[in-house]
Amino acid sequence: MSFRIVRSSKFRHIFGQPLKREQCYDNIRITSNSWDSSFCAINPKFLAIVIEAAGGGAFMVLPLSKTGRIEPNYPLVSGHRGPVLDIAWCPFNDNVIASGSEDGIVRVWQIPDGGLVRPQTDPIVELIGHQRRVGLILWNPVANNVLLSASADLKILIWNVGTAEILHSINQPDLIYSVCWNWEGNRIVTTCKDKKIRIYDPRNGDMEQEALGHEGAKPQKAIFLRNGLVFTTGFSRMSERQYALRSEVALSEPIVLEELDTSNGILTPIYDPDVNLLYLCAKGDSNIRYFEITDEPPFVHYINTYQSTEPQRGVGAMPKRGCDIHQCEIARFYKLHSRGFCEVLTFTVPRKSELFQDDLYPDTLADTPAMSAEEWKEGKDAEPVLMSLKDGYKPRAQEFKLSKSKSNILDRMPSKSREKTESVPKEKLDEIMEEIRKLKGTILKQEVRIRELERKIEETKPPVPEVLPEENSKQNQVNNNHHEPVSILVDEI
Repeated sequence: MSFRIVRSSKFRHIFGQPLKREQCYDNIRITSNSWDSSFCAINPKFLAIVIEAAGGGAFMVLPLSKTGRIEPNYPLVSGHRGPVLDIAWCPFNDNVIASGSEDGIVRVWQIPDGGLVRPQTDPIVELIGHQRRVGLILWNPVANNVLLSASADLKILIWNVGTAEILHSINQPDLIYSVCWNWEGNRIVTTCKDKKIRIYDPRNGDMEQEALGHEGAKPQKAIFLRNGLVFTTGFSRMSERQYALRSEVALSEPIVLEELDTSNGILTPIYDPDVNLLYLCAKGDSNIRYFEITDEPPFVHYINTYQSTEPQRGVGAMPKRGCDIHQCEIARFYKLHSRGFCEVLTFTVPRKSELFQDDLYPDTLADTPAMSAEEWKEGKDAEPVLMSLKDGYKPRAQEFKLSKSKSNILDRMPSKSREKTESVPKEKLDEIMEEIRKLKGTILKQEVRIRELERKIEETKPPVPEVLPEENSKQNQVNNNHHEPVSILVDEI
């Protein structure tokens, strides 16, 4: 494909570069699974990477500040019985992550602030409903606790994670290659092995649109753009890699259809809805292409390509609220290498001014849900809650703790009338602590006394006479016919 020079744009000179090795992550046993997944997930607090583990599936969660060489015995999240295939951070709680595995179970975990100090094997929620491996996990961008999982049993399940119940099940005709929520979180687009693209209403399972996608037999992927258009990647009949821009109401007639090259890697689109930038990368490739999507023809404008010498095993993107606005960083990617190295790539737009760049940083997705899972299920629609980055990102306080409550395990919705729990008065607390100290002292005295009594009993026991083997039977007979009381006198008992 021959790219034309992009028209005048503020993103024309995006500069991508890797950070120094000591600012990256090394000595990680990255999974060797051939499943087509990014194998990593990032938020402003943590980096999660699926690793190679014996006896089941596991992934590693690292605080972003823990760069450099990772110890071989670093604690893992390991509760799956099969290899982990996909992981995804909750968009509204940076301490909550979901994982899907070959064991057919979706598990949700809570990671403590500061990272793990010991292995974690107990999830806070287990979502059991699939019969085969779970290869795709996606959180709803609008509704609290709504999670989507896609499995090789040809089903897409929509979960309310707070109550661990299935809100809806959508059957697919063939193996699912990709699923994506739209901007408002009220529709999903899917691609399957039968080469078709389908759009569903996830609240009732109704299929709204269906069309044949790319003609090639290899997997294709589809994502929703913010303006309602659908962007797809796939292969032509001659096995050339393609991308296409489609209208939701006319999926079978692409607005744009371009061929890229003849490589084998499946192109994964990573979309930035704030500024309509789109990045294309693939496993086995060593480059990342980036485009700008506009309302003017040719609609998808090629900008540039970041090139390196190392192919990638997977690429994960940092949410915009985790980027460094002072360095005009508009994207940050975490690139997994086959040799156990996670490289950090930063993409910046050079600017001389040190002031906040409004045009580079429009309001972005906040860590606050727009509605509850119950409201979403009942049919309420809303756009995601947005936040300004002008004063930097300040993590929202953890208002509610996770609990094993059946009502809502992962409640993160702001409440207007939430009852406050009564605090224990300080005087009462001091009184309770004093009683606990007295009880501990009493228990300690009794343990000392018991040991002393046991010692005296052992000292007063008469020696046991040695009985010859031939006398055993006679002695037993005597003992059976004659029972003499044996008493030990201990004054203190």
